[in-house]
Amino acid sequence: MTSSPAEAPSSGRHRSGMPWLTVAVIGMITLTVCLLALAAGRFSIPVVEVARMLLGRVFPLERTWYAQEASIVFEVRLPRVVLSFLVGAALATAGAVLQSVFRNPLVSPQVLGVSAGASFGGVLTMVLGLGSAWLVGGAFLFGLGALGCVMAFSRIVSSAPLLMIVLGGVVISALFSALTSLLTYVADPYRDLPAITFWLLGSLATAGWGSVLTALPPILLGALAVFLLRWRLNILSLGDDDARALGVPPAPYRNAALLAVALLTAAAISVSGVIGWVGLLVPHLARLLVGSDNRVLLPASFLLGGGYLTAVDTLARSIASVEVPLGILTAIIGAPFFVVLLVRFRRRVWLSD
Repeated sequence: MTSSPAEAPSSGRHRSGMPWLTVAVIGMITLTVCLLALAAGRFSIPVVEVARMLLGRVFPLERTWYAQEASIVFEVRLPRVVLSFLVGAALATAGAVLQSVFRNPLVSPQVLGVSAGASFGGVLTMVLGLGSAWLVGGAFLFGLGALGCVMAFSRIVSSAPLLMIVLGGVVISALFSALTSLLTYVADPYRDLPAITFWLLGSLATAGWGSVLTALPPILLGALAVFLLRWRLNILSLGDDDARALGVPPAPYRNAALLAVALLTAAAISVSGVIGWVGLLVPHLARLLVGSDNRVLLPASFLLGGGYLTAVDTLARSIASVEVPLGILTAIIGAPFFVVLLVRFRRRVWLSD
C-alpha cells in the first residue's frame, strides 16, 4: 500500500527540527515583503520612511515624510497590500486543506468548482449592471451553490465519496465556465466586456478599504474553522478507514473542511477575480519547509500565501507602464511548478487508492 501524498513530505518536518521557528521566520519574511510592497511603485518611497509612517501611527515620532507620501501609503498602497495578503492567504490555506482531505498533491481550490461558480456570479452581476456589493454577494452565492451541487453529486455513489467529489467538481466547473463564457459573449462589448475580461484575469487594481472590510470577516472565519480542524485533517489524510478506527467520522469533518474552503475561495475571488495556482504552489512550498503536520502547515501556508501574492502583486504593478493581471503572472510561475510536481509525484498520484 502506498503512502498518501499528504504524508509523503513528512521528512521535511524532521529536517526543519523546529517547525514553529520556521513559521516565525516565514512571518518575518512576509512582513518584510509587505513593507517593501508599500515602498515600491512608480512613486518610490524609502523603506525607512514607510516604517516611520507606520510606527508614527502608534508612537510619537518626528514627522520626516511628506504629506503626499503618507497619502500614497495609507490611502492607495496599504489597502492593496492588506487585500493581496488576505487573498493569497485564503487561497493557499484552501489548497493546503484540500490536499490533506483528498490525499493528493495536485489538488487546488478549483477542484470543487467554487472558483468557477464564484466567477459566474461575479460576471452575472456585471452584465446586469449591479454594484460592487452585488458582485461580492453574487460571487459568494454561486460559489457556495457550486459547492452544494458538488456535494449532492458526491452522494450518487456513496462507496467512493472522494472520487465523486472530484468528478462533481470537474462537471460543475465545466458547467459554470460555459455559463461564464456565454455571459461574456452576450455582454456589451463597450460597457461591460473590458471590465469582465480584466476581472476574470485577476486583479487588485481597484483595491480599497471597502474591499478589505468585505473580504476580512469571511477569510478570518474560514481560516479559524480550518485551524480548529487542524488535527482532524491530519487524521483524514490517513484515509477514511484509519480515521474511523481512530474514532473520527470522516464525512462530517470533511464536509466542514470543504465548506470552509468554499468560504475562503469565494471571499478571495469576490474581491480579486480569478487568481489561479496559488492554492497549488504555496502549500507545497510550505510543506517542504515545515512538513505535513497541519497544525503547523496551515499557519505556514497562510503566511506564505499572503507574502507570495503580495510579492506577485507588487511585481504586477511595477514591471510595466500598464498593470499586468495577477492571473497571468501566477500562471507563468505556477505552470512550470505544476510540471515539476507531476513528474515528482506521478507514481503516488496514479497509484494511490
